[in-house]
Amino acid sequence: MTTPVVSIAYHSGYGHTAVVAEAVRAGAAEAGATVHVIKVDTITEAEWELLDASDAIVFGSPTYMGTASGAFHQFAEATSKRWFTDVWQDKLAAGFTNSGSKSGDKGHTLQYFQTLAAQHGMHWVNLGLKPGWNSTAGSENDLNRLGFFSGAGAQTNSDEGPEGVHKADIATAEHLGRRIAETTRVFIAGKAAVSA
Repeated sequence: MTTPVVSIAYHSGYGHTAVVAEAVRAGAAEAGATVHVIKVDTITEAEWELLDASDAIVFGSPTYMGTASGAFHQFAEATSKRWFTDVWQDKLAAGFTNSGSKSGDKGHTLQYFQTLAAQHGMHWVNLGLKPGWNSTAGSENDLNRLGFFSGAGAQTNSDEGPEGVHKADIATAEHLGRRIAETTRVFIAGKAAVSA
């Protein structure tokens, strides 16, 4: 059985998104993936090569002013070198984000990640969870408590540090990590069967 290689390419301004990235890493590793965690604002040439060699890339950023951070945008623009030569074509992709508000326009950040992935010809892996905390029987401790479908959304109060990232959002990010690892394993096996 092939071990999927998953890379998490993220930016964290104040440490909150780093907590979510670690949860995605933990979930993917638990599902048997080899995982690389790469901070896009300090990315090295060796780390670009890790991304190029990965089976899946998970994009992560805080949502600032309705979109990914400036540092993530700078990274995304730098990926155009990969776009010209189709280096990331047919890799899998997923995404996560954090903001201070329950919505915080996180959906736009996740859509931005989806568009970036589509431009590279990547295959998007969604969260695969029904929304939580949307009935009288639900609670803020439900998985996907913020109700995002396209990726993992987290919310941390703006006056709290990284320790304030909600436990349900951490668990949701772990779920995303497991899902991307498991989906990547199936995808790799399918490609191998087609080429055999």
